[in-house]
Amino acid sequence: MEMLLSAVDKGSLSAAARELKIPVSTLTRKVTELEDMLGTRLLVRTTRKLTLTDVGVAYIAAARRILDLVREQEREAAGEFTTARGELVITAPVQLGRLHVLPVINQFLSQYPDITVRLLLSDRNIDLVDSHADLAVRIGELPDSSMIATRIGSLRPIVCASPELLEKHGTPHEPEELKAYPCVVFNSPYLSPWRFRLPATGKVATLEVAPRLEVTAPDAAVTAAVDGAGVTLVFEHDADESLRHNKLRVLLSKFEVEPVPIHLVHVSRSLMPVKLRHFIDFSAPKLRESLSKFGKQKN
Repeated sequence: MEMLLSAVDKGSLSAAARELKIPVSTLTRKVTELEDMLGTRLLVRTTRKLTLTDVGVAYIAAARRILDLVREQEREAAGEFTTARGELVITAPVQLGRLHVLPVINQFLSQYPDITVRLLLSDRNIDLVDSHADLAVRIGELPDSSMIATRIGSLRPIVCASPELLEKHGTPHEPEELKAYPCVVFNSPYLSPWRFRLPATGKVATLEVAPRLEVTAPDAAVTAAVDGAGVTLVFEHDADESLRHNKLRVLLSKFEVEPVPIHLVHVSRSLMPVKLRHFIDFSAPKLRESLSKFGKQKN
């Protein structure tokens, strides 16, 4: 089951074999033996990709549940539910994780010598079940789910630009004016498209800007804006240092949308591992304090 899941998640037998550190021939044989044992075909294999059959889709879903149950029982047998020990897997957005989550993890590790942490930094929402993660730091409104969430703060989306760029192009007073400015666009699920709240009606409108520069990391957007490449939209904490040193100025604050919430999210379990409970109890107040100066609108 583990081998089959790896092949499906990686999209090919060769990629799965590399991850599992086994020959492709061994993986192919094991998958074939599983299909022979079940008396049905689970995968359709072509030179480019793997496709699940209808039976394969149902089998994969059941296999994930079974393996999750096995792992949970192994953790319980190893004392994970009675003792603060073992590996804790945490996922977080890159910049938020580096600036706020990592320092808290470092403090946590000094107090719990029997716990190790694996921090997965990614600006896309990593599925907790598929990645076998214990906890996620999530930006944005949470969809209804069986996940348990603990709110730790909020982030204010801001439009900002360098004093040099504003001296050259002037200061915009309406969102529509940004169409005439060079813009640095940070491709983010939290900030795309650019959104503004209209003070007269309270309604939220989107603005399509033509990027002069497009980046995939908030620190790159901030650096480009400081260098005068264009106006950018990022979270306040991303530009905090540049704002404090007057390298960037906030624009159109009266048009800002509501701050975006941040939560600690974990899968609901009947029995929570002690290591996870300790981390949530330890990190939540520290992260609230670290993020407390952000998320306040300044109209």
